[in-house]
Amino acid sequence: MDAVFKALSDPTRRDLLDELFREDGQSLGALGARFEMSRFGIAKHLKLLEEAGLVVTRRRGRQKLHFLNPVPIRLIHDRWVSKYAEPWAAALSDLKSRLESPMEKIFEIYIKTTPERLWEAITNSEIRSKYQFGMNISSDWTPGSRFEMSPNGGDLLGEGENKEVDPPRKLVQTMRALWGEDVKAEGWSTITWEIEPVGDSCHLTVTHSDLREGANDQLYGGWPMILSGLKTWLETGEKLTTPGSLMYT
Repeated sequence: MDAVFKALSDPTRRDLLDELFREDGQSLGALGARFEMSRFGIAKHLKLLEEAGLVVTRRRGRQKLHFLNPVPIRLIHDRWVSKYAEPWAAALSDLKSRLESPMEKIFEIYIKTTPERLWEAITNSEIRSKYQFGMNISSDWTPGSRFEMSPNGGDLLGEGENKEVDPPRKLVQTMRALWGEDVKAEGWSTITWEIEPVGDSCHLTVTHSDLREGANDQLYGGWPMILSGLKTWLETGEKLTTPGSLMYT
């Protein structure tokens, strides 16, 4: 968390995050054009943001694109804001709570666990319900198989297909949300889980892609809370109790 607080302490770096919030997936050149600063200066700020996990980069051909990763901010919220000041938490952040109109969103987190335990937490229905809003997930986890998400004894809230199943490294799924007419209208999107062992921990990347421009943020806005809950469960055995984290229990 020290690296995150240090990264957020500089107003230019906060402005860069706001800029990526406004339009995700920008190149260094595109970001530099919006600031009265050299490309070298912008690159130094982006490097610090990337080291803090607040920015994720991906290559698209010859371009290096930068994406906002809100998960570390969510972890700070769960550790500090919700604990001491939950009623007025929304007023504290310069970053808005809604993430707008990307074609894909990328979320990264480090969890002190093994790839096998992390894979189990992603695919085991009982464990999944402890950090994904209380929803169970059912599937036989084979390529081409169907999966369904629902609370205990409740209506079906999500469905999809497991396109690629490579335990304990990678899971690619198509998904359709069913919890409301507004999200049903968004149709299908793709969720990719990638697990990379790093020492005694795992680097987990979740990429939510194939979203239409201006897609309803209910489809992807919950990922920071889900991943924060996943980390909390695997490292402490406890559930998050922040508002909405167990809404279907």
